[in-house]
Amino acid sequence: MRILRPTLAAALLATCLPALAGTVTVITSFPKDLTQAYKTAFEKANPGITLEILNKNTVAGIAFVRETPAGQRPEVFWASAPDAFEVLARDKLLVKAPDALNKNVPDKIGSYPINDPSGLYMGQALAGYGIMYNTRYLKAHKLAAPVEWKDLLAPQWFGHVGITAPSRSGTMHLTVETILQGEGWDDGWQTLLRMSGNASAVTERSFGVPDGVNNGQFAAGPVIDFFGLSSKYSKFPVEFVYPSETAIVPANIALIDGAKNSDEGKKFIAFTLSEAGQKLLLEPKISRLPVLPYDQLKGSIPEGYPNPADIAKRSKVHFDADLSQSRYYVVQSLYDQTITFRLKELQAATRAIYEAEAKLGDKARSGKAAELLAQARKLAWAPLVDGKRAADPEFLKIFAGNKKDAAVNQQITKLEGEWNGTARANYEEAVKLARQAAAL
Repeated sequence: MRILRPTLAAALLATCLPALAGTVTVITSFPKDLTQAYKTAFEKANPGITLEILNKNTVAGIAFVRETPAGQRPEVFWASAPDAFEVLARDKLLVKAPDALNKNVPDKIGSYPINDPSGLYMGQALAGYGIMYNTRYLKAHKLAAPVEWKDLLAPQWFGHVGITAPSRSGTMHLTVETILQGEGWDDGWQTLLRMSGNASAVTERSFGVPDGVNNGQFAAGPVIDFFGLSSKYSKFPVEFVYPSETAIVPANIALIDGAKNSDEGKKFIAFTLSEAGQKLLLEPKISRLPVLPYDQLKGSIPEGYPNPADIAKRSKVHFDADLSQSRYYVVQSLYDQTITFRLKELQAATRAIYEAEAKLGDKARSGKAAELLAQARKLAWAPLVDGKRAADPEFLKIFAGNKKDAAVNQQITKLEGEWNGTARANYEEAVKLARQAAAL
Protein backbone atom coordinates (compact mmCIF):
# COMPACT_ATOMS: atom_id res chain seq x y z
CA MET A 1 0.00 0.00 0.00
CA ARG A 2 2.84 2.35 0.74
CA ILE A 3 3.95 1.95 -2.88
CA LEU A 4 0.44 2.53 -4.24
CA ARG A 5 -0.48 5.53 -2.10
CA PRO A 6 1.81 8.12 -3.80
CA THR A 7 0.67 6.88 -7.22
CA LEU A 8 -2.99 7.07 -6.20
CA ALA A 9 -2.46 10.53 -4.70
CA ALA A 10 -0.79 11.75 -7.88
CA ALA A 11 -3.63 10.37 -9.97
CA LEU A 12 -6.24 12.07 -7.78
CA LEU A 13 -4.29 15.34 -7.94
CA ALA A 14 -4.08 15.12 -11.73
CA THR A 15 -7.86 14.81 -12.00
CA CYS A 16 -8.27 17.97 -9.93
CA LEU A 17 -5.89 20.12 -11.99
CA PRO A 18 -6.35 21.38 -15.54
CA ALA A 19 -4.23 19.80 -18.26
CA LEU A 20 -0.91 21.53 -18.68
CA ALA A 21 -1.19 24.13 -21.40
CA GLY A 22 1.06 23.65 -24.40
CA THR A 23 2.88 25.78 -26.88
CA VAL A 24 1.02 27.38 -29.77
CA THR A 25 3.22 27.62 -32.85
CA VAL A 26 2.06 30.21 -35.36
CA ILE A 27 3.47 30.23 -38.87
CA THR A 28 3.18 33.72 -40.31
CA SER A 29 4.71 36.22 -42.70
CA PHE A 30 3.76 39.19 -40.50
CA PRO A 31 6.44 41.57 -39.13
CA LYS A 32 7.77 41.41 -35.58
CA ASP A 33 6.00 44.61 -34.47
CA LEU A 34 2.69 42.83 -35.04
CA THR A 35 3.55 39.34 -33.82
CA GLN A 36 5.29 40.58 -30.66
CA ALA A 37 2.25 42.67 -29.68
CA TYR A 38 0.00 39.62 -30.02
CA LYS A 39 2.45 37.33 -28.23
CA THR A 40 2.67 39.67 -25.24
CA ALA A 41 -1.09 40.25 -24.98
CA PHE A 42 -2.08 36.61 -25.55
CA GLU A 43 0.39 35.17 -23.05
CA LYS A 44 -0.74 37.72 -20.46
CA ALA A 45 -4.37 36.71 -21.00
CA ASN A 46 -3.51 32.98 -21.02
CA PRO A 47 -0.91 32.22 -18.32
CA GLY A 48 0.88 28.97 -19.00
CA ILE A 49 0.47 29.05 -22.78
CA THR A 50 3.54 30.02 -24.78
CA LEU A 51 3.15 31.55 -28.23
CA GLU A 52 5.96 30.63 -30.60
CA ILE A 53 6.26 32.58 -33.86
CA LEU A 54 7.69 30.87 -36.93
CA ASN A 55 8.29 33.66 -39.42
CA LYS A 56 8.32 32.64 -43.08
CA ASN A 57 7.08 34.24 -46.26
CA THR A 58 3.70 32.87 -47.30
CA VAL A 59 4.98 30.60 -50.08
CA ALA A 60 7.65 29.08 -47.82
CA GLY A 61 5.03 28.74 -45.07
CA ILE A 62 2.76 26.68 -47.32
CA ALA A 63 5.68 24.44 -48.26
CA PHE A 64 6.62 24.01 -44.57
CA VAL A 65 3.11 22.88 -43.63
CA ARG A 66 2.96 20.52 -46.61
CA GLU A 67 6.28 18.90 -45.76
CA THR A 68 5.76 18.54 -41.99
CA PRO A 69 4.20 15.21 -40.93
CA ALA A 70 0.76 15.20 -39.28
CA GLY A 71 1.09 15.41 -35.51
CA GLN A 72 4.12 17.69 -35.74
CA ARG A 73 2.68 20.65 -37.62
CA PRO A 74 2.28 24.19 -36.26
CA GLU A 75 -1.13 25.01 -34.81
CA VAL A 76 -1.97 28.20 -36.69
CA PHE A 77 -1.41 29.66 -40.16
CA TRP A 78 -1.76 33.46 -40.24
CA ALA A 79 -1.21 35.50 -43.40
CA SER A 80 -2.63 38.17 -45.68
CA ALA A 81 -3.23 36.17 -48.85
CA PRO A 82 -6.64 34.45 -49.15
CA ASP A 83 -5.44 32.45 -52.16
CA ALA A 84 -2.74 30.87 -49.98
CA PHE A 85 -5.47 29.53 -47.68
CA GLU A 86 -7.29 28.15 -50.71
CA VAL A 87 -4.12 26.25 -51.61
CA LEU A 88 -3.89 24.84 -48.06
CA ALA A 89 -7.60 23.98 -48.07
CA ARG A 90 -7.28 22.22 -51.43
CA ASP A 91 -4.46 20.11 -49.99
CA LYS A 92 -6.61 19.25 -46.93
CA LEU A 93 -4.17 20.90 -44.52
CA LEU A 94 -6.72 22.99 -42.58
CA VAL A 95 -9.41 22.04 -40.07
CA LYS A 96 -12.50 23.94 -38.94
CA ALA A 97 -12.48 25.88 -35.66
CA PRO A 98 -16.08 27.16 -35.26
CA ASP A 99 -15.64 27.84 -31.52
CA ALA A 100 -13.10 30.56 -32.34
CA LEU A 101 -15.49 32.65 -34.45
CA ASN A 102 -16.57 36.10 -33.32
CA LYS A 103 -20.25 36.45 -34.25
CA ASN A 104 -19.96 40.24 -34.38
CA VAL A 105 -17.77 40.06 -37.48
CA PRO A 106 -19.86 40.86 -40.60
CA ASP A 107 -20.36 38.22 -43.29
CA LYS A 108 -18.83 40.30 -46.08
CA ILE A 109 -16.66 43.28 -46.94
CA GLY A 110 -18.28 44.64 -50.08
CA SER A 111 -19.21 41.47 -51.96
CA TYR A 112 -16.29 39.43 -50.58
CA PRO A 113 -16.86 36.89 -47.75
CA ILE A 114 -14.82 37.74 -44.66
CA ASN A 115 -14.82 34.12 -43.48
CA ASP A 116 -14.35 31.09 -45.70
CA PRO A 117 -17.86 29.82 -46.58
CA SER A 118 -16.70 26.25 -45.88
CA GLY A 119 -15.40 27.29 -42.44
CA LEU A 120 -11.74 26.37 -42.88
CA TYR A 121 -10.31 29.84 -42.30
CA MET A 122 -11.44 33.17 -40.89
CA GLY A 123 -10.79 36.80 -41.70
CA GLN A 124 -8.76 38.36 -38.87
CA ALA A 125 -8.02 41.75 -40.44
CA LEU A 126 -8.83 43.47 -43.71
CA ALA A 127 -6.22 44.41 -46.27
CA GLY A 128 -6.02 46.57 -49.34
CA TYR A 129 -3.23 46.96 -51.85
CA GLY A 130 -1.75 50.15 -53.18
CA ILE A 131 1.21 52.47 -53.60
CA MET A 132 3.48 53.70 -50.82
CA TYR A 133 5.69 56.68 -51.63
CA ASN A 134 8.33 58.84 -49.95
CA THR A 135 7.29 62.51 -50.02
CA ARG A 136 10.84 63.85 -49.60
CA TYR A 137 12.15 61.66 -52.43
CA LEU A 138 9.37 62.84 -54.75
CA LYS A 139 10.10 66.49 -53.98
CA ALA A 140 13.86 66.05 -54.51
CA HIS A 141 13.35 64.31 -57.89
CA LYS A 142 10.36 66.44 -58.97
CA LEU A 143 8.05 63.44 -59.30
CA ALA A 144 4.27 63.83 -59.03
CA ALA A 145 2.59 61.81 -56.30
CA PRO A 146 1.23 58.57 -57.83
CA VAL A 147 -2.49 57.86 -57.65
CA GLU A 148 -2.96 54.91 -60.02
CA TRP A 149 -0.75 51.96 -61.02
CA LYS A 150 -0.27 53.54 -64.47
CA ASP A 151 1.49 56.51 -62.84
CA LEU A 152 4.46 54.24 -62.04
CA LEU A 153 4.84 53.32 -65.73
CA ALA A 154 5.94 56.75 -66.98
CA PRO A 155 9.54 57.24 -68.24
CA GLN A 156 10.32 59.73 -65.45
CA TRP A 157 9.85 56.89 -62.94
CA PHE A 158 12.69 54.83 -64.43
CA GLY A 159 14.94 53.56 -61.63
CA HIS A 160 12.75 54.94 -58.86
CA VAL A 161 10.41 51.99 -58.13
CA GLY A 162 10.95 49.17 -55.63
CA ILE A 163 9.26 45.79 -56.12
CA THR A 164 9.38 42.28 -54.74
CA ALA A 165 8.33 38.96 -56.29
CA PRO A 166 5.10 37.00 -55.67
CA SER A 167 7.22 33.88 -55.05
CA ARG A 168 8.81 35.73 -52.12
CA SER A 169 5.74 37.49 -50.77
CA GLY A 170 2.10 36.52 -50.40
CA THR A 171 1.11 40.19 -50.30
CA MET A 172 2.93 40.87 -53.58
CA HIS A 173 1.12 37.88 -55.05
CA LEU A 174 -2.18 39.51 -54.05
CA THR A 175 -1.05 42.81 -55.57
CA VAL A 176 -0.10 41.08 -58.83
CA GLU A 177 -3.42 39.21 -58.92
CA THR A 178 -5.34 42.40 -58.18
CA ILE A 179 -3.75 44.04 -61.22
CA LEU A 180 -4.30 40.95 -63.41
CA GLN A 181 -7.94 40.66 -62.37
CA GLY A 182 -8.56 44.40 -62.65
CA GLU A 183 -7.01 44.84 -66.10
CA GLY A 184 -7.26 41.33 -67.53
CA TRP A 185 -4.36 38.91 -68.02
CA ASP A 186 -2.65 40.44 -71.08
CA ASP A 187 -3.03 44.12 -70.13
CA GLY A 188 -2.24 43.33 -66.50
CA TRP A 189 1.05 41.67 -67.41
CA GLN A 190 1.96 44.65 -69.56
CA THR A 191 1.44 46.88 -66.50
CA LEU A 192 3.57 44.55 -64.35
CA LEU A 193 6.38 44.35 -66.91
CA ARG A 194 6.45 48.12 -67.46
CA MET A 195 6.41 48.80 -63.71
CA SER A 196 9.21 46.27 -63.24
CA GLY A 197 11.17 47.84 -66.08
CA ASN A 198 11.13 51.04 -64.02
CA ALA A 199 12.28 49.19 -60.88
CA SER A 200 15.73 49.60 -59.38
CA ALA A 201 15.57 46.29 -57.48
CA VAL A 202 13.54 43.18 -56.65
CA THR A 203 13.71 42.85 -52.86
CA GLU A 204 14.14 39.53 -51.05
CA ARG A 205 11.02 39.89 -48.88
CA SER A 206 7.83 41.94 -48.98
CA PHE A 207 9.05 44.28 -46.21
CA GLY A 208 12.08 45.20 -48.35
CA VAL A 209 9.86 47.52 -50.40
CA PRO A 210 8.42 49.57 -47.50
CA ASP A 211 11.83 49.63 -45.80
CA GLY A 212 13.31 50.99 -49.02
CA VAL A 213 10.61 53.64 -49.35
CA ASN A 214 11.01 54.63 -45.69
CA ASN A 215 14.76 55.15 -46.00
CA GLY A 216 14.69 56.80 -49.43
CA GLN A 217 16.16 53.92 -51.43
CA PHE A 218 12.97 53.89 -53.55
CA ALA A 219 10.54 56.66 -54.42
CA ALA A 220 7.57 54.32 -54.36
CA GLY A 221 6.44 50.73 -54.61
CA PRO A 222 3.41 48.44 -54.46
CA VAL A 223 2.65 47.29 -50.91
CA ILE A 224 -0.13 45.97 -48.71
CA ASP A 225 -1.79 48.87 -46.90
CA PHE A 226 -0.53 48.16 -43.39
CA PHE A 227 3.09 48.65 -44.50
CA GLY A 228 2.24 52.13 -45.75
CA LEU A 229 -0.11 53.04 -42.90
CA SER A 230 2.18 51.80 -40.12
CA SER A 231 5.07 53.83 -41.54
CA LYS A 232 2.89 56.92 -41.92
CA TYR A 233 1.53 56.68 -38.37
CA SER A 234 5.08 56.06 -37.11
CA LYS A 235 6.03 59.49 -38.56
CA PHE A 236 8.09 58.40 -41.57
CA PRO A 237 7.90 60.88 -44.51
CA VAL A 238 5.59 58.60 -46.48
CA GLU A 239 2.06 58.42 -47.82
CA PHE A 240 -0.07 55.53 -49.00
CA VAL A 241 -2.77 55.59 -51.69
CA TYR A 242 -5.34 53.01 -52.79
CA PRO A 243 -5.59 53.01 -56.61
CA SER A 244 -9.05 52.52 -58.14
CA GLU A 245 -7.85 49.04 -59.12
CA THR A 246 -7.46 47.60 -55.66
CA ALA A 247 -9.20 44.95 -53.61
CA ILE A 248 -10.18 44.83 -49.96
CA VAL A 249 -9.85 41.23 -48.84
CA PRO A 250 -9.39 39.48 -45.49
CA ALA A 251 -6.03 38.68 -44.00
CA ASN A 252 -6.82 35.24 -42.66
CA ILE A 253 -6.11 32.91 -39.79
CA ALA A 254 -6.69 29.16 -39.66
CA LEU A 255 -6.16 26.04 -37.58
CA ILE A 256 -3.77 23.60 -39.23
CA ASP A 257 -4.82 19.96 -39.47
CA GLY A 258 -2.48 17.54 -37.71
CA ALA A 259 -1.16 20.04 -35.15
CA LYS A 260 0.03 19.10 -31.64
CA ASN A 261 -2.02 21.49 -29.51
CA SER A 262 -5.19 22.28 -31.44
CA ASP A 263 -7.18 23.42 -28.39
CA GLU A 264 -4.59 26.05 -27.51
CA GLY A 265 -4.41 27.01 -31.18
CA LYS A 266 -8.16 27.68 -31.16
CA LYS A 267 -7.69 29.92 -28.11
CA PHE A 268 -5.18 32.04 -29.98
CA ILE A 269 -7.44 32.37 -33.03
CA ALA A 270 -10.34 33.39 -30.77
CA PHE A 271 -8.13 35.97 -29.07
CA THR A 272 -7.14 37.60 -32.37
CA LEU A 273 -10.84 37.96 -33.25
CA SER A 274 -11.89 39.32 -29.85
CA GLU A 275 -12.33 43.03 -29.20
CA ALA A 276 -8.96 43.11 -27.40
CA GLY A 277 -7.27 41.34 -30.31
CA GLN A 278 -8.89 43.64 -32.87
CA LYS A 279 -7.84 46.79 -31.00
CA LEU A 280 -4.21 45.67 -31.22
CA LEU A 281 -4.46 46.11 -35.00
CA LEU A 282 -4.90 49.85 -34.47
CA GLU A 283 -1.57 50.40 -32.71
CA PRO A 284 0.56 52.82 -34.80
CA LYS A 285 3.31 50.27 -35.46
CA ILE A 286 0.73 47.76 -36.73
CA SER A 287 -1.95 49.90 -38.44
CA ARG A 288 -4.15 47.17 -39.90
CA LEU A 289 -7.84 47.37 -40.71
CA PRO A 290 -9.99 45.39 -38.22
CA VAL A 291 -12.72 42.96 -39.27
CA LEU A 292 -14.91 44.19 -36.41
CA PRO A 293 -17.04 47.15 -37.53
CA TYR A 294 -15.79 50.56 -36.45
CA ASP A 295 -18.92 51.24 -34.38
CA GLN A 296 -17.81 48.40 -32.07
CA LEU A 297 -14.36 49.95 -31.64
CA LYS A 298 -15.45 53.49 -30.79
CA GLY A 299 -12.73 55.65 -29.31
CA SER A 300 -10.00 53.42 -30.74
CA ILE A 301 -10.00 54.48 -34.42
CA PRO A 302 -7.25 57.04 -35.19
CA GLU A 303 -8.29 60.27 -36.89
CA GLY A 304 -8.24 59.95 -40.68
CA TYR A 305 -7.90 56.16 -40.54
CA PRO A 306 -9.11 54.43 -43.74
CA ASN A 307 -12.57 52.86 -43.61
CA PRO A 308 -12.45 49.50 -45.43
CA ALA A 309 -16.17 49.62 -46.24
CA ASP A 310 -15.70 52.90 -48.14
CA ILE A 311 -12.66 51.58 -50.03
CA ALA A 312 -14.52 48.39 -50.98
CA LYS A 313 -17.42 50.44 -52.38
CA ARG A 314 -15.22 52.41 -54.78
CA SER A 315 -12.90 49.54 -55.74
CA LYS A 316 -13.14 48.33 -59.34
CA VAL A 317 -11.83 44.85 -58.54
CA HIS A 318 -14.00 42.06 -57.15
CA PHE A 319 -11.23 39.70 -56.13
CA ASP A 320 -11.70 36.06 -57.16
CA ALA A 321 -9.69 33.85 -54.79
CA ASP A 322 -10.58 30.69 -56.73
CA LEU A 323 -9.16 32.14 -59.94
CA SER A 324 -6.03 33.26 -58.09
CA GLN A 325 -5.60 29.84 -56.47
CA SER A 326 -6.01 28.03 -59.81
CA ARG A 327 -3.01 29.83 -61.35
CA TYR A 328 -1.05 30.49 -58.14
CA TYR A 329 2.20 28.81 -59.19
CA VAL A 330 1.93 29.81 -62.86
CA VAL A 331 1.89 33.49 -61.89
CA GLN A 332 4.86 33.07 -59.56
CA SER A 333 6.90 31.13 -62.08
CA LEU A 334 6.18 33.43 -65.02
CA TYR A 335 7.01 36.50 -62.90
CA ASP A 336 10.30 35.01 -61.73
CA GLN A 337 11.47 33.84 -65.15
CA THR A 338 10.58 37.08 -66.96
CA ILE A 339 11.11 39.69 -64.23
CA THR A 340 12.93 38.53 -61.07
CA PHE A 341 15.70 36.61 -62.84
CA ARG A 342 15.82 38.89 -65.89
CA LEU A 343 15.48 42.32 -64.26
CA LYS A 344 18.80 43.60 -65.64
CA GLU A 345 17.79 42.78 -69.22
CA LEU A 346 14.26 44.16 -68.74
CA GLN A 347 15.71 47.40 -67.35
CA ALA A 348 18.02 47.68 -70.36
CA ALA A 349 15.14 47.20 -72.81
CA THR A 350 12.99 49.73 -70.96
CA ARG A 351 15.81 52.30 -70.89
CA ALA A 352 16.51 51.83 -74.62
CA ILE A 353 12.84 52.39 -75.49
CA TYR A 354 12.66 55.56 -73.37
CA GLU A 355 15.89 56.93 -74.85
CA ALA A 356 14.66 56.32 -78.40
CA GLU A 357 11.30 57.96 -77.65
CA ALA A 358 13.01 61.00 -76.13
CA LYS A 359 15.46 61.37 -79.02
CA LEU A 360 12.89 60.93 -81.77
CA GLY A 361 10.13 63.11 -80.31
CA ASP A 362 7.26 63.34 -82.82
CA LYS A 363 9.13 61.05 -85.25
CA ALA A 364 8.47 58.16 -82.82
CA ARG A 365 4.77 58.29 -83.70
CA SER A 366 4.92 57.39 -87.39
CA GLY A 367 6.93 55.72 -90.11
CA LYS A 368 9.74 53.20 -89.70
CA ALA A 369 10.75 54.49 -86.26
CA ALA A 370 7.23 53.95 -84.90
CA GLU A 371 7.22 50.44 -86.37
CA LEU A 372 10.51 49.51 -84.75
CA LEU A 373 9.49 50.95 -81.39
CA ALA A 374 6.16 49.09 -81.48
CA GLN A 375 8.07 45.84 -82.02
CA ALA A 376 10.47 46.70 -79.20
CA ARG A 377 7.62 47.46 -76.78
CA LYS A 378 5.88 44.20 -77.65
CA LEU A 379 9.05 42.18 -77.07
CA ALA A 380 9.74 43.92 -73.77
CA TRP A 381 6.27 44.30 -72.28
CA ALA A 382 3.97 41.57 -73.65
CA PRO A 383 3.57 38.38 -71.54
CA LEU A 384 5.12 35.16 -72.84
CA VAL A 385 1.95 33.29 -71.84
CA ASP A 386 -1.24 34.79 -73.22
CA GLY A 387 -4.61 34.87 -71.49
CA LYS A 388 -6.00 31.92 -73.46
CA ARG A 389 -3.19 29.59 -72.40
CA ALA A 390 -3.28 30.89 -68.84
CA ALA A 391 -6.91 29.75 -68.63
CA ASP A 392 -6.25 26.27 -70.07
CA PRO A 393 -6.99 23.66 -67.35
CA GLU A 394 -4.41 21.23 -68.78
CA PHE A 395 -1.70 23.90 -68.64
CA LEU A 396 -2.66 24.90 -65.09
CA LYS A 397 -2.65 21.25 -64.02
CA ILE A 398 1.09 21.04 -64.72
CA PHE A 399 1.89 23.69 -62.11
CA ALA A 400 -0.64 22.36 -59.60
CA GLY A 401 1.16 19.00 -59.55
CA ASN A 402 3.59 17.76 -56.92
CA LYS A 403 7.07 19.06 -57.75
CA LYS A 404 8.56 16.05 -55.96
CA ASP A 405 7.17 13.94 -58.80
CA ALA A 406 10.05 13.63 -61.29
CA ALA A 407 7.82 13.87 -64.38
CA VAL A 408 6.00 16.97 -63.07
CA ASN A 409 9.26 18.63 -62.04
CA GLN A 410 10.76 17.92 -65.46
CA GLN A 411 7.79 19.54 -67.24
CA ILE A 412 7.89 22.64 -65.07
CA THR A 413 11.67 22.98 -65.33
CA LYS A 414 11.46 22.72 -69.12
CA LEU A 415 8.81 25.44 -69.35
CA GLU A 416 10.65 27.72 -66.95
CA GLY A 417 13.87 27.30 -68.91
CA GLU A 418 12.06 28.20 -72.14
CA TRP A 419 10.48 31.30 -70.57
CA ASN A 420 13.77 32.46 -69.10
CA GLY A 421 15.65 32.02 -72.37
CA THR A 422 12.91 33.64 -74.45
CA ALA A 423 12.64 36.60 -72.06
CA ARG A 424 16.37 37.25 -72.32
CA ALA A 425 16.34 37.01 -76.11
CA ASN A 426 13.28 39.26 -76.36
CA TYR A 427 14.75 41.95 -74.11
CA GLU A 428 18.05 41.94 -76.00
CA GLU A 429 16.20 42.18 -79.33
CA ALA A 430 14.08 45.03 -77.95
CA VAL A 431 17.28 46.96 -77.16
CA LYS A 432 18.53 46.47 -80.73
CA LEU A 433 15.23 47.57 -82.27
CA ALA A 434 14.97 50.65 -80.05
CA ARG A 435 18.52 51.66 -80.97
CA GLN A 436 17.77 51.17 -84.66
CA ALA A 437 14.74 53.43 -84.29
CA ALA A 438 16.80 56.06 -82.46
CA ALA A 439 19.35 56.07 -85.29
CA LEU A 440 16.75 57.02 -87.93
